[in-house]
Amino acid sequence: MRIRFTKMQGAGNDFVVLDETRAPLGLSTAQYQFLADRHFGVGADQILSVRPSPAAGVDFQYVIHNADGGEVEQCGNGARCFMRFVREQGLTTQDAVRVQTLSGVIEPRMNADGRVTVDMGAPVFELARVPFDAAGLTPQADGGWENWHLALSTHAEGAIVALAVLSMGNPHAVQIVDDVDTAPVATQGPLIEHHPRFPQRVNAGFLQIVDRTHVRLRVFERGAGETLACGTGACAAVVAGIRSGRLDARVDVETRGGLLTIEWQGLGQPVRMTGPAVTVFAGDIEIPEI
Repeated sequence: MRIRFTKMQGAGNDFVVLDETRAPLGLSTAQYQFLADRHFGVGADQILSVRPSPAAGVDFQYVIHNADGGEVEQCGNGARCFMRFVREQGLTTQDAVRVQTLSGVIEPRMNADGRVTVDMGAPVFELARVPFDAAGLTPQADGGWENWHLALSTHAEGAIVALAVLSMGNPHAVQIVDDVDTAPVATQGPLIEHHPRFPQRVNAGFLQIVDRTHVRLRVFERGAGETLACGTGACAAVVAGIRSGRLDARVDVETRGGLLTIEWQGLGQPVRMTGPAVTVFAGDIEIPEI
């Protein structure tokens, strides 16, 4: 099967975007893995599918598969690329659209400066909805909020990390580090992602606070490994920093792939993320029957 695709990136988080508004492609897990493969496929952190509206009051459906082929609830950088894609492909003339994801409806909007702002909805703190298994654990006070101390191995000398736990439509565990350049992302990231306390796995964020309006961030993403940027990870990190009293309501997040701006006014309010969305190239590829 030969399909058309568009390669896009948002702050270095890169995507293969598929137009399924006319008909579903019906790709298998292995075929999503093939598309994401950087040696044999196109190469991407996630595969984004644009599908027709599933309900009244919604413009499109947005389906996300990680590089491992698994479907996930949300992708913030992808949401910005989604908005640019539907505009560039003539699928809408609107500056803002309502988009159904696995975790709810989001609203990306094109800005005059070419960047895209996404209303990501309110963060979720109920542990069962993250989900996070806190049975037998005691939360530790951290400013105006709390974190959870988790051992990353069964050995006595194993690391214990302090994690802020929340969901931005997908699960996140955020720890504060002195310097993201030397943070143990490659070693601790997979241990946190697969920790048994997170039954659906988790995105592991490593947050360095520069000042109250500026942070640096690296994220080891569930099902993708470390990426150059993670939009929901940036949202989660800033929310955790605000709740613990370390950050103001508007924060610039410096990732390895570029700058994101995150705004959150507090409990019950939506998180707004603004950043770049760029089309890299388009093409056709033959998908093997796998």
